[in-house]
Amino acid sequence: MIESLLDTLAASPVAAALKASQLAYPIVNAVHILGLATLFGSILGLDVVLIARPAGIDGSGLARLLPRVAAFGLATAVLSGLALFSVQPHDYAGNPAFRLKLGLVGLGILHAAVARRTAGWQRLVRADADRPEPRLRVTGAVSLAIWTAAVVSGRFIAFV
Repeated sequence: MIESLLDTLAASPVAAALKASQLAYPIVNAVHILGLATLFGSILGLDVVLIARPAGIDGSGLARLLPRVAAFGLATAVLSGLALFSVQPHDYAGNPAFRLKLGLVGLGILHAAVARRTAGWQRLVRADADRPEPRLRVTGAVSLAIWTAAVVSGRFIAFV
């Protein structure tokens, strides 16, 4: 079943267009990198605020804005990544670094969803606290570790 799904994806118009054009693949790849940069950059900014708890930084405003920026980056990376995947789906599906990256991205999304439901996060978003609670340091550190590992594993895809 998975093999036939991968075959269908490999034969898709998107895969054909990326294979046929000298420009399409590099452009989609650049969009993927920009999506990842947007995702990771916004997560990094928020996690640094959660970890360092700097005075004078509007953690509340960042906690409302940066998850939206991250979601846009994630959507961009997923859509462009799916297009790139379609060019060699069997190779990517069998690549342990690719599978690790997908697992880490899923874990990062789950972690973010759980973190946003905590009382400390809710107080931060409502601006009930001028700085993130100390417990959110752990949330920021875990998030930063997950997303850094996802980016690093993504770089290993070409070398495994």
